[in-house]
Amino acid sequence: MGPIRLLGRYFRASVHAQAQYPGSLAMLSLGAFVANFVDVIAIAALFARFGQVKGWTFGEVAMFYGVVSVAFAFADFLSRGFDVLGTEFIRTGAFDRLLLRPRSLTVQLVGHDPRLSRVGRLAQGLAALALATVALKFRWDASAVALAAWTVLGGVALFSGIFMLQATLAFWTVESLEVANLLTYGGVQAAQFPLSLYAEWFRGVLIFIVPLGCVAYFPVVGLLGRHDPLGAPDWFLPLAPAAGFAFLAAALAVWRVGVRHYTSTGS
Repeated sequence: MGPIRLLGRYFRASVHAQAQYPGSLAMLSLGAFVANFVDVIAIAALFARFGQVKGWTFGEVAMFYGVVSVAFAFADFLSRGFDVLGTEFIRTGAFDRLLLRPRSLTVQLVGHDPRLSRVGRLAQGLAALALATVALKFRWDASAVALAAWTVLGGVALFSGIFMLQATLAFWTVESLEVANLLTYGGVQAAQFPLSLYAEWFRGVLIFIVPLGCVAYFPVVGLLGRHDPLGAPDWFLPLAPAAGFAFLAAALAVWRVGVRHYTSTGS
């Protein structure tokens, strides 16, 4: 059985288990949607009061917000195994069982208990994109759809890499450190707004260290048909999401180093 087919088996088993409690699944999904959509309401209130912020309108910011939220929803769905690596596998010694199976560790962790409730965050991101479409009277032609899909894929790769790096810390700290959430959930919050709103040093972090700007800001600027206020050339804007895949490749390399340094609990 190939890895794609194996992942399909994992996903079907998880979906079947969660579908046994449809009421709980619906409430969790609704809660995720409402909790995150409050942020969109707050942004709308801000722009209703001030009109524009440094030349950006509500519709444009909603486009940034929606694209990042959709990308993170997919990454969060695919990366739960890495998110709980320390508590559910390393601390308990269950990671040994994964090592004994003749399958890729990455495939096993990607297929570990994907949460359907993430559909709530996905719906929130799609709702933000719908608001942006209406506010901007945006026309989704084939090139716009392709660029948006490419941007989301780059975002999924980057956020998955961040989850993987967070999990790698658990090989030395036994559990994933909460400080790593600065890069996951904190990174999502930072990437949901244009980089030109931030200080220069912080923009550098979001472009050259953890390239969140490359999978959100630059391609969305191109999607909106604007010239970058920060001076990036127009040809670079649609190519920027490739940085997400480069980051994921680097995270995979670090992950392999962590696996080689794993020491069993002996339990």
